[in-house]
Amino acid sequence: VSPLPIITSLLTDNVPDVPDETEKNANFNVMSSVKVAVRVRPLSKREVDMAAEFVVTMDGKTTSITNVKADRDRLKTFSYDYSYWTVNPSDRNFASQQQVFDDLGRGVIQSAFEGYNACVFAYGQTGSGKTYTMMGNPEDIGLIPRISDGLYQLIADKQTEGLSCRTEVSFLEIYNEQVRDLLQTQQQNLTSDHSLRVREHPKTGPYVEGLTKHLVSDYAAIEKLMDRGNDRRVTASTAMNDISSRSHVIFTITFTRAHFCDGLPSETVSRINLVDLAGSERADATRATGLRLKEGGNINRSLVTLGSVISALAEISSEPGKGRKMFVPYRDSVLTWLLKESLGGNSKTIMVANISPASCNYAESVSTLRYASRAKHVLNKPTVNEDPNVKLIRELRAEIARLKALLASGQVNVMSSPTVAAQLQQNEELAAAMTREWASRWQETQRILEDKELALKREGVGVLVDSDLPHLVCISDNPLSTGVVLYHLQEGLTRIGRGSNDCPQDISENHVSAVYSPQL
Repeated sequence: VSPLPIITSLLTDNVPDVPDETEKNANFNVMSSVKVAVRVRPLSKREVDMAAEFVVTMDGKTTSITNVKADRDRLKTFSYDYSYWTVNPSDRNFASQQQVFDDLGRGVIQSAFEGYNACVFAYGQTGSGKTYTMMGNPEDIGLIPRISDGLYQLIADKQTEGLSCRTEVSFLEIYNEQVRDLLQTQQQNLTSDHSLRVREHPKTGPYVEGLTKHLVSDYAAIEKLMDRGNDRRVTASTAMNDISSRSHVIFTITFTRAHFCDGLPSETVSRINLVDLAGSERADATRATGLRLKEGGNINRSLVTLGSVISALAEISSEPGKGRKMFVPYRDSVLTWLLKESLGGNSKTIMVANISPASCNYAESVSTLRYASRAKHVLNKPTVNEDPNVKLIRELRAEIARLKALLASGQVNVMSSPTVAAQLQQNEELAAAMTREWASRWQETQRILEDKELALKREGVGVLVDSDLPHLVCISDNPLSTGVVLYHLQEGLTRIGRGSNDCPQDISENHVSAVYSPQL
């Protein structure tokens, strides 16, 4: 039972209302609109061969596009938070990958340090430069690796005694409306039709059941996981793009930060969703048939749903009174369901709209620009994701300080309320005990992580335990062997037995079964 109501009940009859500084400075649901950036790439070889005209211009935050086939109303102009001209490096207004990161990525990192969720997603037609913006190439990396690296640089810059940070990553793709884990182990065959289920938590929102999370300690570990996931992502060649992404991917960084601030514990958990969407496409332009046509249909269907969600949220934001009556079709697509908190929920969100400058792609480009204009009107409700126990400690300390001030000022008659002083002492002891327990938990976690890393280095076993899921470790009793086998226990039922059994085994060893439930 929270001690706060006890204190409040003791003071109700004797003390007038006094403003609480904690309440005045509390983090209420401050509305934050989605930031929108537009980026234009150079003409592709295909567009040059078609003798396409350059129809896009940019001036500051303004992006204009010309319809060369129209007789009137040829020019359409749009205004965004950022307009990036990435055509020729020699151009005066050329926007490099570094500039895009400085404008967008650094704010994402700062939001994570402050305890907010953040999201960046790239949208546009196939071949418009989305993957280049998000992933980049080995010579010029994009937002995802720069944000990951920048996060650890900021940790190093702000490292102080008592500061503890924990970083976990996950990487999934949505292929034909099926969710697949791009970082799953070799025992789980990616070529199978194994699809993960999407669930929804009443407080934290949608999540993927069974998605692996990998504990990482530096950017090199993240880079290795990114490379592994990108190698497994489904791509194919079409008439419009030699390496066309056939799935949406979401790279998630979960960042936990804990430290003491003015003698009070502080612990926040932030989730950064970095999304590279597959491109919208027309079947006649891509000349897709068979499986490629089916993939394109599913991609377009999910992007249409994303557009419907954005339109509904924009309308709700423009007419707040109709908010309760509007239906937002999040669950019509796996993509929009997973991005529910990023669109209209608890997140600071950025959209990067990528467009082609060619006249042959005018229809797709102007559609993307209109899409981005609607996204500007979507309002989110970002809040600091604070540990409930830490929040209780802070509120308890604030209430104790408030009560002490009232006792010192004489506004509370101790003789008429003799239990007030005793209750004050009791709650001071409770706050101190909760603080010690919180600090001890974090110190133990840090010690375990450090001991684990040192043990692995000392033994030279060649494995890295980078997941906090329950697992089995098999160490050979042969003194000449240093082999170690690590088995993860997946959520639900994990079958352990001989591979020759009729029933498929998750771990081919002895006849044993294990059940793991995170709720237990």
